[in-house]
Amino acid sequence: MKGRTAIITGGVQGIGLEVARKLASAGVNLVLADVNAAAGEAASKELSASTPAKFALTDLTNQDSVRDLVGVTIAEFGAIDYFVNCAAILDDKTFEESSPRDWQRMFDVCLLGPMYCLHDVLPVMKKQKFGRIVCFSSDSARIGQARLSYYAAAKAGVTALVKSIAQEVGPDGITANIVSPGATNTPMRMDREASLREQMGEEKYARREQAVQRAYPLRRIGEPSDVAPTVTFLLSDGAAWITGQVVSVNGGFTML
Repeated sequence: MKGRTAIITGGVQGIGLEVARKLASAGVNLVLADVNAAAGEAASKELSASTPAKFALTDLTNQDSVRDLVGVTIAEFGAIDYFVNCAAILDDKTFEESSPRDWQRMFDVCLLGPMYCLHDVLPVMKKQKFGRIVCFSSDSARIGQARLSYYAAAKAGVTALVKSIAQEVGPDGITANIVSPGATNTPMRMDREASLREQMGEEKYARREQAVQRAYPLRRIGEPSDVAPTVTFLLSDGAAWITGQVVSVNGGFTML
């Protein structure tokens, strides 16, 4: 993998940053795309100790911003070998409590964002006759989950998108796969949990957390370090004959 170039959206924290660390240790050139400038600069500084790493302030909901991201990557490294889409947002509402504005925001980030990126990344990969794509979905998209309805819908769209693209670009030497994590202790989840704790109170929240962990055969919530190795594998030459697949990394929460 040494000398390859990766774009990682949402690569400045959580699972995205852990993937970046794994790739940095393999000598992959990194472009971290995110809207969080402070975290982006900190992450690129950390990773630059191991490999060339650049932060690109990117709004995935804006197609021009995504085109700038692709242009910066080509100008800096001359190629895009790996594309990993980790960027996401999360809400905690029942469907009836939600509004069309909530749905649109979710779809803009979690579905249209990857679409914009893939639309501009794929021509580069096709010209190279090589590429590896990994996008994140969610087990909520596979089985449904209360209070995550439109998040699940957006992530189900990502799964369908990537599977369809995999069929189109396979002849060009490009693979495209989906990683579907269970509950993982990322900053996004921790923010949601903090809000729930405040709403529910410590005692009720503690009972809820115990119930959540009992739903996992391994009896714990995942960590970014549990997920990143699977992403790294799917980008590697060892996964060259794997495409269009959904790989659940979820502590056994679902077994599909």
